[in-house]
Amino acid sequence: MTENQEAREELRHQDQDELEQHLKEVLHLLSRHRLVEDLVHRQDMPRHDLVENLVHKQHINELEHKLDTLHPADIAYILEALPLEDRLLVWGLVNAENEGEVLLELSDAVRESLIETMAPADLVAAAEQLDADELADLAPDLPSEVIDDVFRSLDSEEREKLRAAMSYKEGSVGALMDFDLVSVREDVTLEVVLRYLRLFDDLPNHTDQLFVVDRNEHLRGVLPLDVLLVNDPDTEVAALMQTDTLTLQPADEADDAAQAFERYDLVSAPVLDKTGKLVGRLTVNAVMDYLREKNEAEQLAQAGLMEEEDIFASVWDSVKNRWQWLAVNMVTAFIASRVIGAFEGSIEKLVALAALMPIVAGIGGNSGNQTITMIVRAIALGQVGEDSARRLYRKEAGVALINGLLWGGLLGVLAWWLYQDIRLGLVMTGAMTLNLLVAAFVGVAVPMTMQKLGRDPAIGSSVMITAVTDSGGFFIFLGLATFFLL
Repeated sequence: MTENQEAREELRHQDQDELEQHLKEVLHLLSRHRLVEDLVHRQDMPRHDLVENLVHKQHINELEHKLDTLHPADIAYILEALPLEDRLLVWGLVNAENEGEVLLELSDAVRESLIETMAPADLVAAAEQLDADELADLAPDLPSEVIDDVFRSLDSEEREKLRAAMSYKEGSVGALMDFDLVSVREDVTLEVVLRYLRLFDDLPNHTDQLFVVDRNEHLRGVLPLDVLLVNDPDTEVAALMQTDTLTLQPADEADDAAQAFERYDLVSAPVLDKTGKLVGRLTVNAVMDYLREKNEAEQLAQAGLMEEEDIFASVWDSVKNRWQWLAVNMVTAFIASRVIGAFEGSIEKLVALAALMPIVAGIGGNSGNQTITMIVRAIALGQVGEDSARRLYRKEAGVALINGLLWGGLLGVLAWWLYQDIRLGLVMTGAMTLNLLVAAFVGVAVPMTMQKLGRDPAIGSSVMITAVTDSGGFFIFLGLATFFLL
């Protein structure tokens, strides 16, 4: 690990520790608030209501002050970590000017739960605090009447930007791009540019370069800020601008753009329409957010979950999110049980089979999950093309064959030593090798088939591989044992 990587890792841990400390402080304030409120409520004293109201306001004010000092992303983290009752209490204390930003930072499930509790007027007020590109991210979760009210409150330019942002499909550069940027002309001097920048209260986030455009807003090049700052102010922009910069289009895939950002260490990149007109920019924070959300979705999909689930969601909401793949699991488990049932006679005659068969199924499942993880990752990185399937099948079959003979042979020796039957050892080796080959085939076939169907390659992959290797492993092992041993 390099020094820079170590520094970033140390900083990340510090940030996480600080975030957890904020959560502890909020939990402490909530606990103290409820404890004191409960004690006061039980007391029989004069002017009881007044005392209770004063105590209530004291702790509420402390919570409000604490929340006012936090970044919207930190508030979102705290809200997601609170049970529903506490979450609603804290949400009611968030500064109205920050509500829109906090909603953007929340997970989809928690955001929806809070939006359901908000009055339309409050939602409109929160949405009006956001830029067009941020509104487009929030719009799918807002009621239609709220969106209509927000549209009417925008000026014509912002309204057009919002329409454009909402028109791009999910997973495209257009859906991620930012309209907030700084552009300059190529025929002005650096001194003019510097004076122009001083007119801003602050520059847009992640501004590492200025975009050089002509009078029709067509991109001519980019002017990095470091170039602007270290050169003679009398130099014209045209003499220093870079024309070989990476450009994107709104319809480009976000995955491709993310790979470009990683490959070239980009902070921002211009987004152009088909005529070359500058329509926005893509920034590294938007790319990182997209990759994080995609990674979380893939992890959930591999476990068979339909969508991100609020950890404190109601029982019924959690049941609805999980039932489909559990139903698939039930069917596959029943099939596996029927496979075992078909060989009950063999198991009764040779009890060792009952002890050994879970090993074949378990290792097959682990191997299949390794294959699926590698293939899904390669698909995400754009490393798998239509002509790659045959090579991948051959490669994974080779890996499975070697692993099967190596580890299956070792288990075969152990089975021979434990049960003093060399035939059982050979069956163990053969079953392990065949089940690893099945796992390799399914591990390649499932994600690639999903990709061809236009589905997420990770959806239900671990569920499918476990089902196949369990049933297949039991059938192969018990079938070979029945044929050769009984």
